Amino acid sequence: MKRNLFDDDHEDYRKSVRTFLQKEIEPYYLDWTREGGVPRDLFIKAGELGALGLGVSEEYGGTGIADFRYSVVLQEEAAKAAVAPAVVGLTLQSDICLPYFLDCANDEQRERWLPAIASGEAVTAIAMTEPGTGSDLSGISTRAKRDGDHYVIDGAKTFITNGINADLVITVVRTGPDPHRGLSLIVVDRDTPGFERGRKLEKVGSHAQDTAELFFSGARVPATNLLGLEGQGFMALTRNLPQERMSVATAGLAQASAALDWTLQYVHERKAFGAPIASLQSVKFRLAELVTEVDVTQQYLDRCVMELNAARLTPIDAAKAKWWSTEVQGRVLDACVQLHGGTGYMMEHPIARAWADSRVSRIYAGTNEIMKEIIGRSLVAP
Repeated sequence: MKRNLFDDDHEDYRKSVRTFLQKEIEPYYLDWTREGGVPRDLFIKAGELGALGLGVSEEYGGTGIADFRYSVVLQEEAAKAAVAPAVVGLTLQSDICLPYFLDCANDEQRERWLPAIASGEAVTAIAMTEPGTGSDLSGISTRAKRDGDHYVIDGAKTFITNGINADLVITVVRTGPDPHRGLSLIVVDRDTPGFERGRKLEKVGSHAQDTAELFFSGARVPATNLLGLEGQGFMALTRNLPQERMSVATAGLAQASAALDWTLQYVHERKAFGAPIASLQSVKFRLAELVTEVDVTQQYLDRCVMELNAARLTPIDAAKAKWWSTEVQGRVLDACVQLHGGTGYMMEHPIARAWADSRVSRIYAGTNEIMKEIIGRSLVAP
Protein backbone atom coordinates (compact mmCIF):
# COMPACT_ATOMS: atom_id res chain seq x y z
CA MET A 1 0.00 0.00 0.00
CA LYS A 2 1.40 3.38 -1.00
CA ARG A 3 2.30 5.66 1.88
CA ASN A 4 1.16 9.28 1.76
CA LEU A 5 3.15 10.53 4.73
CA PHE A 6 5.95 12.37 2.96
CA ASP A 7 6.15 15.16 0.39
CA ASP A 8 9.00 16.31 -1.86
CA ASP A 9 10.72 18.27 0.91
CA HIS A 10 10.94 15.15 3.06
CA GLU A 11 12.33 13.10 0.18
CA ASP A 12 14.95 15.77 -0.49
CA TYR A 13 15.87 15.63 3.18
CA ARG A 14 16.06 11.82 2.90
CA LYS A 15 18.79 12.19 0.28
CA SER A 16 20.75 14.50 2.58
CA VAL A 17 20.33 12.03 5.46
CA ARG A 18 21.66 9.17 3.33
CA THR A 19 24.73 11.21 2.46
CA PHE A 20 25.19 12.13 6.13
CA LEU A 21 24.99 8.49 7.22
CA GLN A 22 27.34 7.29 4.50
CA LYS A 23 29.93 9.96 5.26
CA GLU A 24 29.69 10.56 9.01
CA ILE A 25 28.43 7.33 10.58
CA GLU A 26 28.77 4.15 8.50
CA PRO A 27 32.61 4.16 8.22
CA TYR A 28 32.99 4.50 12.00
CA TYR A 29 29.97 2.64 13.33
CA LEU A 30 31.63 -0.62 14.35
CA ASP A 31 34.36 1.30 16.16
CA TRP A 32 31.71 3.22 18.08
CA THR A 33 29.98 -0.01 19.10
CA ARG A 34 33.25 -1.16 20.66
CA GLU A 35 33.83 2.21 22.34
CA GLY A 36 30.30 2.38 23.76
CA GLY A 37 29.13 5.64 22.23
CA VAL A 38 29.43 8.22 19.49
CA PRO A 39 31.86 11.19 19.54
CA ARG A 40 30.53 14.58 20.55
CA ASP A 41 31.33 16.10 17.17
CA LEU A 42 28.64 13.91 15.59
CA PHE A 43 26.10 16.22 17.21
CA ILE A 44 27.67 19.27 15.56
CA LYS A 45 27.55 17.52 12.19
CA ALA A 46 23.89 16.59 12.81
CA GLY A 47 23.27 20.24 13.67
CA GLU A 48 24.70 21.24 10.29
CA LEU A 49 22.32 18.74 8.67
CA GLY A 50 19.41 20.48 10.42
CA ALA A 51 18.44 17.39 12.38
CA LEU A 52 18.62 19.05 15.82
CA GLY A 53 16.84 22.34 15.21
CA LEU A 54 13.38 21.17 14.18
CA GLY A 55 10.85 23.34 15.94
CA VAL A 56 13.46 25.92 16.95
CA SER A 57 12.82 29.33 15.44
CA GLU A 58 15.33 30.80 13.03
CA GLU A 59 15.96 33.49 15.64
CA TYR A 60 17.74 30.85 17.73
CA GLY A 61 19.47 29.07 14.86
CA GLY A 62 16.83 26.44 14.12
CA THR A 63 14.93 25.53 10.99
CA GLY A 64 11.67 27.11 12.10
CA ILE A 65 9.92 23.88 11.02
CA ALA A 66 8.07 21.73 13.54
CA ASP A 67 7.41 18.53 11.61
CA PHE A 68 8.01 15.09 13.15
CA ARG A 69 8.17 13.52 9.69
CA TYR A 70 11.77 14.70 9.35
CA SER A 71 12.66 12.65 12.41
CA VAL A 72 10.92 9.62 10.90
CA VAL A 73 13.07 10.01 7.78
CA LEU A 74 16.26 9.96 9.88
CA GLN A 75 15.12 6.89 11.78
CA GLU A 76 14.14 5.01 8.63
CA GLU A 77 17.40 5.69 6.84
CA ALA A 78 19.50 4.82 9.90
CA ALA A 79 17.64 1.53 10.21
CA LYS A 80 18.20 0.68 6.54
CA ALA A 81 21.91 1.46 6.94
CA ALA A 82 22.07 -0.81 10.04
CA VAL A 83 23.36 2.05 12.24
CA ALA A 84 20.20 2.89 14.19
CA PRO A 85 21.81 3.00 17.67
CA ALA A 86 24.21 5.72 16.50
CA VAL A 87 21.32 8.14 15.94
CA VAL A 88 19.48 7.39 19.19
CA GLY A 89 21.37 10.18 20.94
CA LEU A 90 20.50 12.57 18.12
CA THR A 91 16.78 11.74 18.17
CA LEU A 92 16.82 11.91 21.96
CA GLN A 93 18.02 15.50 21.61
CA SER A 94 15.58 16.51 18.87
CA ASP A 95 12.48 14.46 19.69
CA ILE A 96 12.60 14.06 23.45
CA CYS A 97 14.69 16.76 25.14
CA LEU A 98 14.12 19.72 22.83
CA PRO A 99 10.32 19.80 23.35
CA TYR A 100 10.85 20.51 27.06
CA PHE A 101 12.98 23.55 26.25
CA LEU A 102 10.43 24.75 23.70
CA ASP A 103 7.49 24.08 26.00
CA CYS A 104 8.80 25.18 29.38
CA ALA A 105 11.73 27.58 28.96
CA ASN A 106 11.33 31.30 29.50
CA ASP A 107 12.77 33.86 27.07
CA GLU A 108 16.10 34.15 28.88
CA GLN A 109 16.55 30.38 28.94
CA ARG A 110 15.65 30.00 25.29
CA GLU A 111 18.23 32.60 24.34
CA ARG A 112 20.79 30.88 26.58
CA TRP A 113 20.22 27.28 25.52
CA LEU A 114 18.43 26.90 22.18
CA PRO A 115 21.19 28.09 19.79
CA ALA A 116 23.69 25.60 21.19
CA ILE A 117 21.12 22.77 21.21
CA ALA A 118 20.14 23.39 17.59
CA SER A 119 23.77 23.57 16.43
CA GLY A 120 24.80 20.46 18.37
CA GLU A 121 27.36 22.38 20.42
CA ALA A 122 25.34 21.47 23.52
CA VAL A 123 24.33 17.82 23.97
CA THR A 124 21.20 17.18 26.01
CA ALA A 125 19.82 14.35 28.13
CA ILE A 126 16.80 13.83 30.34
CA ALA A 127 17.18 12.07 33.69
CA MET A 128 14.03 10.40 34.97
CA THR A 129 14.86 6.80 35.88
CA GLU A 130 16.43 6.08 39.25
CA PRO A 131 17.98 2.92 40.70
CA GLY A 132 14.74 2.22 42.55
CA THR A 133 12.22 3.91 40.25
CA GLY A 134 11.47 3.15 36.62
CA SER A 135 8.22 3.85 34.80
CA ASP A 136 6.44 5.08 37.95
CA LEU A 137 7.45 8.74 38.02
CA SER A 138 5.60 9.33 41.30
CA GLY A 139 8.32 7.28 43.02
CA ILE A 140 11.14 9.68 42.12
CA SER A 141 13.25 10.42 45.19
CA THR A 142 16.06 12.68 43.89
CA ARG A 143 15.50 15.86 45.86
CA ALA A 144 16.12 19.52 45.18
CA LYS A 145 15.95 21.99 48.08
CA ARG A 146 15.87 25.74 47.56
CA ASP A 147 18.83 27.51 49.14
CA GLY A 148 18.74 31.21 48.33
CA ASP A 149 19.23 31.66 44.61
CA HIS A 150 20.22 28.00 44.10
CA TYR A 151 18.74 24.53 44.31
CA VAL A 152 20.75 21.82 46.05
CA ILE A 153 20.21 18.41 44.46
CA ASP A 154 20.87 15.02 46.05
CA GLY A 155 20.14 11.64 44.47
CA ALA A 156 21.02 9.32 41.62
CA LYS A 157 19.76 8.54 38.12
CA THR A 158 20.49 5.55 35.93
CA PHE A 159 20.05 4.27 32.36
CA ILE A 160 20.48 7.83 31.06
CA THR A 161 20.94 8.08 27.29
CA ASN A 162 23.60 10.67 26.36
CA GLY A 163 24.64 10.57 30.01
CA ILE A 164 28.34 10.72 29.18
CA ASN A 165 28.18 13.30 26.39
CA ALA A 166 25.50 15.57 27.85
CA ASP A 167 26.16 19.23 28.61
CA LEU A 168 22.59 19.95 29.74
CA VAL A 169 20.67 17.35 31.73
CA ILE A 170 16.95 17.92 32.28
CA THR A 171 16.70 16.38 35.74
CA VAL A 172 13.38 15.32 37.24
CA VAL A 173 13.57 16.15 40.94
CA ARG A 174 11.31 16.19 43.94
CA THR A 175 10.70 19.67 45.33
CA GLY A 176 7.61 18.77 47.38
CA PRO A 177 5.90 15.80 49.06
CA ASP A 178 2.98 15.33 46.64
CA PRO A 179 3.67 12.31 44.36
CA HIS A 180 2.90 14.35 41.24
CA ARG A 181 2.65 18.05 42.13
CA GLY A 182 5.93 17.74 44.01
CA LEU A 183 7.99 17.12 40.87
CA SER A 184 10.01 19.79 39.06
CA LEU A 185 12.46 19.98 36.17
CA ILE A 186 15.90 21.49 36.68
CA VAL A 187 18.58 21.73 33.99
CA VAL A 188 21.96 20.66 35.36
CA ASP A 189 25.05 21.89 33.50
CA ARG A 190 27.98 19.59 32.80
CA ASP A 191 30.40 21.34 35.17
CA THR A 192 28.03 21.77 38.12
CA PRO A 193 29.87 21.14 41.44
CA GLY A 194 28.49 17.99 43.07
CA PHE A 195 27.32 16.49 39.77
CA GLU A 196 29.25 13.42 38.65
CA ARG A 197 28.91 10.80 35.96
CA GLY A 198 29.21 7.19 36.99
CA ARG A 199 29.81 4.16 34.81
CA LYS A 200 29.20 3.99 31.10
CA LEU A 201 26.79 1.09 31.35
CA GLU A 202 27.34 -2.13 29.40
CA LYS A 203 24.16 -3.14 27.63
CA VAL A 204 22.90 -6.20 25.78
CA GLY A 205 22.62 -4.17 22.59
CA SER A 206 22.66 -0.57 21.31
CA HIS A 207 26.38 -0.42 22.00
CA ALA A 208 26.96 2.73 19.93
CA GLN A 209 24.61 4.65 22.24
CA ASP A 210 26.13 5.98 25.46
CA THR A 211 24.12 5.16 28.59
CA ALA A 212 25.30 6.20 32.04
CA GLU A 213 24.68 6.59 35.73
CA LEU A 214 24.45 10.12 37.15
CA PHE A 215 25.05 11.17 40.75
CA PHE A 216 24.09 14.37 42.56
CA SER A 217 25.71 15.05 45.91
CA GLY A 218 24.89 18.54 47.13
CA ALA A 219 24.92 19.72 43.52
CA ARG A 220 24.30 23.46 43.55
CA VAL A 221 22.31 24.61 40.52
CA PRO A 222 21.23 28.23 39.92
CA ALA A 223 17.50 28.74 40.43
CA THR A 224 17.47 30.27 36.95
CA ASN A 225 17.90 26.70 35.64
CA LEU A 226 14.42 25.71 36.84
CA LEU A 227 12.60 24.67 33.67
CA GLY A 228 9.00 25.78 33.94
CA LEU A 229 7.34 26.34 37.29
CA GLU A 230 8.23 24.56 40.50
CA GLY A 231 5.84 21.67 41.07
CA GLN A 232 4.77 21.54 37.41
CA GLY A 233 7.29 18.92 36.27
CA PHE A 234 4.83 16.05 36.13
CA MET A 235 2.46 18.02 33.92
CA ALA A 236 5.33 18.85 31.56
CA LEU A 237 6.27 15.18 31.41
CA THR A 238 2.67 14.24 30.68
CA ARG A 239 2.54 16.71 27.79
CA ASN A 240 5.80 15.58 26.22
CA LEU A 241 5.90 11.83 26.81
CA PRO A 242 3.59 11.09 23.81
CA GLN A 243 6.25 12.41 21.40
CA GLU A 244 8.94 10.40 23.18
CA ARG A 245 6.83 7.27 22.74
CA MET A 246 6.22 8.07 19.09
CA SER A 247 9.98 8.39 18.59
CA VAL A 248 10.47 4.90 20.03
CA ALA A 249 7.54 3.52 18.03
CA THR A 250 8.66 4.89 14.67
CA ALA A 251 12.26 3.82 15.24
CA GLY A 252 11.12 0.35 16.23
CA LEU A 253 9.01 -0.19 13.16
CA ALA A 254 11.73 1.25 10.91
CA GLN A 255 14.12 -1.36 12.28
CA ALA A 256 11.55 -4.12 11.79
CA SER A 257 11.01 -3.05 8.19
CA ALA A 258 14.74 -2.96 7.49
CA ALA A 259 15.23 -6.40 9.01
CA LEU A 260 12.43 -7.77 6.87
CA ASP A 261 14.09 -6.37 3.73
CA TRP A 262 17.42 -8.00 4.65
CA THR A 263 15.64 -11.28 5.29
CA LEU A 264 13.72 -11.25 2.03
CA GLN A 265 17.00 -10.84 0.19
CA TYR A 266 18.64 -13.61 2.22
CA VAL A 267 15.93 -16.24 1.73
CA HIS A 268 16.05 -15.74 -2.04
CA GLU A 269 19.83 -16.21 -2.08
CA ARG A 270 20.18 -19.05 0.46
CA LYS A 271 19.50 -22.49 -0.94
CA ALA A 272 18.40 -25.72 0.73
CA PHE A 273 17.41 -28.99 -0.92
CA GLY A 274 18.41 -27.54 -4.28
CA ALA A 275 16.17 -24.44 -4.19
CA PRO A 276 16.03 -21.03 -2.48
CA ILE A 277 14.55 -21.38 1.00
CA ALA A 278 12.05 -18.69 -0.01
CA SER A 279 10.26 -21.44 -1.99
CA LEU A 280 9.48 -23.42 1.17
CA GLN A 281 5.87 -23.06 2.25
CA SER A 282 6.79 -22.59 5.92
CA VAL A 283 9.06 -19.68 4.97
CA LYS A 284 6.50 -18.07 2.67
CA PHE A 285 3.81 -18.28 5.31
CA ARG A 286 6.03 -16.78 8.00
CA LEU A 287 7.10 -13.95 5.71
CA ALA A 288 3.46 -13.31 4.81
CA GLU A 289 2.66 -12.90 8.50
CA LEU A 290 5.59 -10.55 9.10
CA VAL A 291 5.05 -8.28 6.11
CA THR A 292 1.34 -7.96 6.97
CA GLU A 293 2.10 -6.96 10.57
CA VAL A 294 4.62 -4.37 9.42
CA ASP A 295 2.39 -2.90 6.71
CA VAL A 296 -0.71 -2.66 8.90
CA THR A 297 1.26 -1.11 11.76
CA GLN A 298 2.86 1.39 9.37
CA GLN A 299 -0.52 2.81 8.45
CA TYR A 300 -1.46 3.39 12.10
CA LEU A 301 1.90 4.98 12.87
CA ASP A 302 1.70 7.29 9.86
CA ARG A 303 -1.68 8.48 11.08
CA CYS A 304 -0.28 9.04 14.58
CA VAL A 305 2.58 11.10 13.13
CA MET A 306 0.11 13.42 11.44
CA GLU A 307 -1.94 13.67 14.63
CA LEU A 308 1.24 14.56 16.51
CA ASN A 309 2.06 17.26 13.98
CA ALA A 310 -1.44 18.67 14.44
CA ALA A 311 -1.06 18.59 18.26
CA ARG A 312 -3.96 16.13 18.51
CA LEU A 313 -2.15 12.93 19.46
CA THR A 314 -3.43 11.69 22.82
CA PRO A 315 -1.29 9.92 25.43
CA ILE A 316 -3.51 6.88 24.94
CA ASP A 317 -2.97 6.67 21.18
CA ALA A 318 0.76 7.24 21.69
CA ALA A 319 0.80 4.39 24.22
CA LYS A 320 -0.92 2.14 21.68
CA ALA A 321 1.64 3.09 19.05
CA LYS A 322 4.62 2.48 21.35
CA TRP A 323 3.31 -0.83 22.70
CA TRP A 324 2.19 -2.35 19.44
CA SER A 325 5.08 -1.17 17.25
CA THR A 326 7.76 -2.42 19.61
CA GLU A 327 6.01 -5.76 20.04
CA VAL A 328 5.90 -6.08 16.26
CA GLN A 329 9.58 -5.11 16.17
CA GLY A 330 10.41 -7.90 18.61
CA ARG A 331 8.43 -10.54 16.74
CA VAL A 332 9.85 -9.52 13.37
CA LEU A 333 13.48 -9.40 14.51
CA ASP A 334 13.20 -12.75 16.27
CA ALA A 335 11.64 -14.39 13.21
CA CYS A 336 14.19 -12.83 10.87
CA VAL A 337 17.09 -14.16 12.93
CA GLN A 338 15.47 -17.60 12.75
CA LEU A 339 15.09 -17.36 8.98
CA HIS A 340 18.77 -16.47 8.68
CA GLY A 341 19.72 -19.64 10.54
CA GLY A 342 23.21 -19.69 12.03
CA THR A 343 24.15 -16.59 10.06
CA GLY A 344 21.54 -14.65 12.01
CA TYR A 345 23.33 -15.36 15.27
CA MET A 346 26.67 -13.95 14.15
CA MET A 347 27.33 -10.38 15.28
CA GLU A 348 29.18 -9.59 12.06
CA HIS A 349 25.80 -9.52 10.33
CA PRO A 350 23.38 -6.57 10.74
CA ILE A 351 20.43 -8.83 11.55
CA ALA A 352 22.15 -10.15 14.69
CA ARG A 353 23.06 -6.67 15.92
CA ALA A 354 19.57 -5.35 15.17
CA TRP A 355 18.04 -8.25 17.11
CA ALA A 356 20.12 -7.41 20.18
CA ASP A 357 19.47 -3.68 19.76
CA SER A 358 15.70 -4.16 19.52
CA ARG A 359 15.06 -5.69 22.93
CA VAL A 360 15.23 -2.43 24.87
CA SER A 361 12.37 -0.88 22.85
CA ARG A 362 9.80 -2.72 24.96
CA ILE A 363 11.39 -1.34 28.14
CA TYR A 364 12.34 2.31 27.77
CA ALA A 365 10.02 5.32 27.38
CA GLY A 366 7.74 3.42 29.75
CA THR A 367 7.57 -0.37 29.69
CA ASN A 368 4.95 -1.97 27.48
CA GLU A 369 3.14 -3.10 30.61
CA ILE A 370 2.78 0.57 31.56
CA MET A 371 1.48 1.30 28.04
CA LYS A 372 -1.23 -1.31 28.55
CA GLU A 373 -2.06 0.24 31.94
CA ILE A 374 -2.48 3.67 30.30
CA ILE A 375 -4.72 2.22 27.60
CA GLY A 376 -6.66 0.09 30.08
CA ARG A 377 -7.39 2.99 32.41
CA SER A 378 -9.03 4.84 29.54
CA LEU A 379 -11.48 1.96 29.10
CA VAL A 380 -12.62 1.69 32.70
CA ALA A 381 -14.85 4.35 34.28
CA PRO A 382 -13.34 5.89 37.45
